[in-house]
Amino acid sequence: MVKAIEYLLINYSEKIKNRDDLEAIKRALCKKFSLPAILNSDILKEYRRLLKEKKIKQSATLEKVLRKRSIRTMSGIAPVAVLTKPYPCPGQCAYCPHEKDVPTSYLSNEPAVMRAIRCHYDPYIQVISRLKALVNNGHQPTKIELIVIGGTWSYLPARYKYWYILNCFKAANDFQKQKIDLKNSYKKNLSLEELKKLLNKEQKKNETAVYNIVGVTLETRPDYINEEELREMRELGCTRVETGVQVIDDEILRLNKRGHGVKEIVEATKLLKQFGFKITYHLMPALPGATPKKDLQLFKKLFSDDRFQPDQIKFYPTVVTQGSLLYQWYQQGKYQPYSDRVLQNLIIKCKEVVPTYVRIIRLIRDIPAESIVAGNKITNLRQVMQQKGVECRCIRCREAQDQPIKKYQLNVVTYPASGGQEYFISADSCDGKILFGFCRLRIDEHSPIAPAIIRELHVYGELVAIGAAKKVQHSGLGKKLLGAAEKLVKAAGFNQLAIISGVGVRGYYKKFGYKLKKTYMIKNL
Repeated sequence: MVKAIEYLLINYSEKIKNRDDLEAIKRALCKKFSLPAILNSDILKEYRRLLKEKKIKQSATLEKVLRKRSIRTMSGIAPVAVLTKPYPCPGQCAYCPHEKDVPTSYLSNEPAVMRAIRCHYDPYIQVISRLKALVNNGHQPTKIELIVIGGTWSYLPARYKYWYILNCFKAANDFQKQKIDLKNSYKKNLSLEELKKLLNKEQKKNETAVYNIVGVTLETRPDYINEEELREMRELGCTRVETGVQVIDDEILRLNKRGHGVKEIVEATKLLKQFGFKITYHLMPALPGATPKKDLQLFKKLFSDDRFQPDQIKFYPTVVTQGSLLYQWYQQGKYQPYSDRVLQNLIIKCKEVVPTYVRIIRLIRDIPAESIVAGNKITNLRQVMQQKGVECRCIRCREAQDQPIKKYQLNVVTYPASGGQEYFISADSCDGKILFGFCRLRIDEHSPIAPAIIRELHVYGELVAIGAAKKVQHSGLGKKLLGAAEKLVKAAGFNQLAIISGVGVRGYYKKFGYKLKKTYMIKNL
């Protein structure tokens, strides 16, 4: 096998221009060397060895062809999802399955859960294994967005939360070592104060590490968000919060035993924005008590009512799974999910009204079809929509991916939200179809952090490691977006700007005069 791959790389690496070329050469070599198959991951491993030994020249084209699921890092970051261990849930939602030894609302055969179970829910092992998988598939996960899932984060014991995030940072810091001991994580018998000191130490180290954690996402319920919780989240390095809104209707929430109402959603949204967090709403069309018409009306209200205005959305269409109260209702004939046609038409209409400053992260939850008793089983719903010619102006549908910057213009969209004013500063292609980067600026005199705060600064395009060749990232666009935000703050009559920076990008903001102050990067203008 090694001999065949070496032959391929030495003789054909510069001739491979696309995946069809690669597959044709692999088939020919399998026949020549009597091999059953040649995996891209094996080719990539030998490519790196031969490159190091200077037996072949580097080929950016071949690297891209060999990269598995290249879309994973096309948004400029490498998402690393980890799962917390099963804890009791404070909610009794009708639609959530309850499976033994799995966090409430999750199923043991979901891909993320299966990975976590293999790692014994250990955060250190989960991060190391995900980074290894990304590297083995041709990615450079030097800018990590850590996504912690598993239910209501805010309900977990404080010591567990600090221990968990501490080991995630340690894993990222340790990953650059040639040999990694998976037993090298911090133990659970440390006091809360010890954990906090060690976390601060690992975060400082991560500022200059090879594998930076540039953002941390935590999941929680709206009724568990308060100022104390948000300050703790900032100590942990959190920059984005995903919250289970499900639907902005009190009657539907009550019927589904959600345990809170719209009031709590509104209050949580306002607090999150005042503290500078990015906000992702989980939405569940087709809940008991809903209709397609009502779902669409409520979806439109998210952007017409300034009490909401989420930055990102995950669609989780309601499905029936065993182990839930909804399963009992379905068996009793009390609930019937939307048909595929009705659901798809609803999502098409929702996508049509999504503002340009909102990102639709997901259209479907990754629940295996065999676990769905009733409801949508189409896992590639986004692709189905694209095939139908559905046009969407959301951020994800316009992001640059691997397209180089040509001509662009800076645009500013303003809108009121939760008692403040939001400014979406974007770098768009002249026809508005491609988004190269953006900045979310909020001006709110009632913010406990600063009257002006940048909640997100993101340059899209293929993830580029620090010091690597310029593509969309590292093109100076971030600096221009930051400068535009500073001008808007001055024009509004304020002289201080805060940034809810991820730990791994603090160094970037320091270049522009920002200093770390109580977990935020702050500059006097």
